[in-house]
Amino acid sequence: MKVLLLGATGLTGGIALNELLARDEVESVVVLVRKPLKIVHSKLRQQEVDFDLMEDHARLFEVNVIMCCLGTTIKKAGSQEQFRKVDHGYCLKAAELGRAAGAQAFILMSAIGSSSSSTIFYNRVKGELENGVKGLGYPYLSIYHPSLLLGNRPESRLGEAMGAKAMPLINRALFGPLEKYRGIEAAKVARAMVNEACSLASESAAEQVVQIREYQDIVGLADQTT
Repeated sequence: MKVLLLGATGLTGGIALNELLARDEVESVVVLVRKPLKIVHSKLRQQEVDFDLMEDHARLFEVNVIMCCLGTTIKKAGSQEQFRKVDHGYCLKAAELGRAAGAQAFILMSAIGSSSSSTIFYNRVKGELENGVKGLGYPYLSIYHPSLLLGNRPESRLGEAMGAKAMPLINRALFGPLEKYRGIEAAKVARAMVNEACSLASESAAEQVVQIREYQDIVGLADQTT
């Protein structure tokens, strides 16, 4: 299968890229980047793009599966408007281009608590994105709802670093309906997304499928043997 990956420079996306390149089911991986990655692989095609002009690269979206790990923070983006531009605008545009080019599956990393009716700006933007992608009619759509992502990020996020230190203790107190709020290693999320993408190589949906993946589901997918 051919896969296009968005967000390959981030924590989860970087891990997902390495996982994809190692899988026999994956014929090629296209990544859209602002600056070249320091990685060379026979399966990898890197394309430097202006994300405001993704439509100029519509041919790149002629793939089987799109995996979207693209995202930023309000602090890094500089404003709520710029955050929305990345986490909603760029992701939805990629989904639109993929569907127009014939992509059959879209795997989106969103966040726990996402809802278009949320009073929390971050969650509301994520929820609006999910609604937009659902409306595109992908035969297979899988939306991941992780809580705090654990791992070594390329950039420092003080609040998340502090939360990560406390999370092992907090996780033990989160069970039953609260289990979905457990922190989870980014590597598990990435592996789950890749395992799910690769499983689609041998399956075809008879009707539209929309999956919502929360903590236990993500762990189960990540632990699947390949």
